[in-house]
Amino acid sequence: MMPARMYSPGLIDRLPQVRGRISENAILANTTWFRVGGPAEVLFRPLDLDDLADFLAACPADVPVTVIGVGSNLLVRDGGVPGVVIRLGRGFADIRVEGQMVVAGASALDLNVAHVAAEAGIAGLEFLCGVPGTIGGALRMNAGAYGDEMKDVLVWAKALDRQGRRYCLTPDRMGLAYRHCDVPEGWIFTGAKLKGRPGEMPAIARRMGDIQAQRADTQPLKTRTGGSTFANPPGQKAWELIDRAGCRGLVRGGAMVSDKHCNFLINTGEATAADIEGLGEEVRRRVFETSGIALEWEIRRIGVSNAPVARDVAG
Repeated sequence: MMPARMYSPGLIDRLPQVRGRISENAILANTTWFRVGGPAEVLFRPLDLDDLADFLAACPADVPVTVIGVGSNLLVRDGGVPGVVIRLGRGFADIRVEGQMVVAGASALDLNVAHVAAEAGIAGLEFLCGVPGTIGGALRMNAGAYGDEMKDVLVWAKALDRQGRRYCLTPDRMGLAYRHCDVPEGWIFTGAKLKGRPGEMPAIARRMGDIQAQRADTQPLKTRTGGSTFANPPGQKAWELIDRAGCRGLVRGGAMVSDKHCNFLINTGEATAADIEGLGEEVRRRVFETSGIALEWEIRRIGVSNAPVARDVAG
């Protein structure tokens, strides 16, 4: 076992001892795909499940706790994130095959889960190669792509509550819907079991290749972006509403609406989080003016702003 860490004065001095890594004023911008945002007051990388559960059980109730993954669908505001930011690492990244099932930790990359399933001849999980991020994030937002989503393949998910208590949740208890999960925000997903079906490896590989080629053709993958910005309203496609509102290529500071796929916002190099969020709110305003539809953010936004962001759209 690793020795407990010693802490310097500040919030970190109030926190329980851990076996993982913990640091103050930790840079988060380098961990997000947008490459923007302020620091975490404290960043904790638990060594394993017990380390995380023990920390949560002993962490003072008044200390905010925020969980992040690989930052693929995340905007960290410029003022940083108060309290403790938890980032799950290698201790939560295991992937194993059980018959036609795949069990994966919350920090396992969706792409890696798809590849493990393919190598085992398990079909039905190919869509995960088109979902940027980790299994934990995919559970939180019921992520999906190319006709499938997590609720279609989920057997169970494991989670910890804010007090470190452990749960095994079946899909019927999770309230999974389009880009939505009813599990309380303060709970932390730690792993999941996903069901597949027997398949032929060449066919699975072709399907995954088609998905990845389609992504490359239609999305700005080689830019500093954060994935789809807004959820599709019922019966509508967000990108079409954005395009009709004249927002393709729209710029605010260092942020731009992608010319390639206008439901993606891009950091062109010098954007702040306020630029990106402000541009998103301007897109929402214009779409509401032209269609009467209030787009809902799909990108998760955390932390505090250094400057106010105008929000003129209902909802």
